[in-house]
Amino acid sequence: MINEFKDFIAKGNVMDLAVGIIIGAAFTAIVSSLVGDLINPIIGLILGGVDFTSMYLVLSGEVADGVGLDAARESGAAIFAYGAFVTACINFLIIAFVVFMLVRMVNKLKSAAVKPDDVAPEVETGPSELDVLLEIRDSLKRGAA
Repeated sequence: MINEFKDFIAKGNVMDLAVGIIIGAAFTAIVSSLVGDLINPIIGLILGGVDFTSMYLVLSGEVADGVGLDAARESGAAIFAYGAFVTACINFLIIAFVVFMLVRMVNKLKSAAVKPDDVAPEVETGPSELDVLLEIRDSLKRGAA
């Protein structure tokens, strides 16, 4: 069983997955910064200078006016943090688009690497077994007639 596990770990797919997870974690930090530092301020500017990520509605409980999302959460009130959710959705869409573009690029590179010259030419195999049997049948019919 230990040898099977070693073989499993040594396969390229597992190593590729590990590298993908590490790069994905680093990429998530970049996208979070992109959304938090560049996109949200633009959206906030459109909305009149409001910090988009801190937008919420108080569902129940008391929260002082003008406090941020963190302070509202700490107050124990039930809040509906729609700004944080929209930010997470924007993050997801950006990450999904970039992953789509990467997969598309890798697929193009793979298809370019397979040249038509690399494909084995078709080899004439001669008549099939059915063709030979039909020819024998026809010959026997001609000989009997």
